[in-house]
Amino acid sequence: MHIARASLIKTLTGSNERTRWWQAGILRMDDAVLSSPLPLGPLVCTGGDLDENIYTYRDMIPIPLASRGHIRCELHFEGEASPFVVTASTVELEMQGTPKYLEHLRT
Repeated sequence: MHIARASLIKTLTGSNERTRWWQAGILRMDDAVLSSPLPLGPLVCTGGDLDENIYTYRDMIPIPLASRGHIRCELHFEGEASPFVVTASTVELEMQGTPKYLEHLRT
C-alpha cells in the first residue's frame, strides 16, 4: 500500500516539545489475506489498528517497522462505510524520500 503523505510526530530528546513532519512510504505485507477489498484511491485514512503479535498500535505506526508473526491491519477511510482489513505473516514500513518539516508542537 502506497502512502503518499504520512504525518510524522518526532519527539525532541529531553523535551516535552515535538515537531510534525510528512513523508511518503510503502506498507508491505507478505502472505496477505484480505477480509475486505481495498477501496480505490486516492483515499484519506481516518484511523485504524495495526496488530503486531501481542502489540496493538491504534491510529499510529512505529518507525522503523519490520516484523513477522501474526499481523492484522484494519484501516478506516474517509467516505468509506466499511474498514479495510488484512492479515499477514510479515509487515514492513519503508519510508521514501526525505521527511518535510511542517510545524513545531508546543505543549
